[in-house]
Amino acid sequence: MDDAQRTARILRAIADALLVPVSKATGLPEEAVQTFVEGSAVGAVKAARSPRKRRVSAYQREFGRAYRRHASKMKKKNGEFRKGCSHAKCMKAAHKEVKRMMKGRR
Repeated sequence: MDDAQRTARILRAIADALLVPVSKATGLPEEAVQTFVEGSAVGAVKAARSPRKRRVSAYQREFGRAYRRHASKMKKKNGEFRKGCSHAKCMKAAHKEVKRMMKGRR
C-alpha cells in the first residue's frame, strides 16, 4: 500500500471517530456530518497537490537556443557585451532568427 492510500485510510479513521460525537453534540444526522467531513478531507487533499508546471512551447525552446548563440557572439570573454551590442539587440536578433526558422517549418 502506498503512502497516499495509507494517509487516506488514516484520515477516514479519524473522520469516523469524530462523526458520532459531533452528530450527537450538534443534533445533526450522522449522514450530514459524514458528508461534511468527507468533503473537507477531499478538499484538503486537492489543495495540497502541487500546481502543474507550465509546458514550454517550441518557440520558447528555440528562442532560448538562439539567444544563447547570439549572446555568445556579442559578449566578451569577461561576460560584458561588446561595443555596439546590448541585451536588447541580442533579443531582437534571436527573435528575428526564430521567426524565420519557425516560418519555414509550416
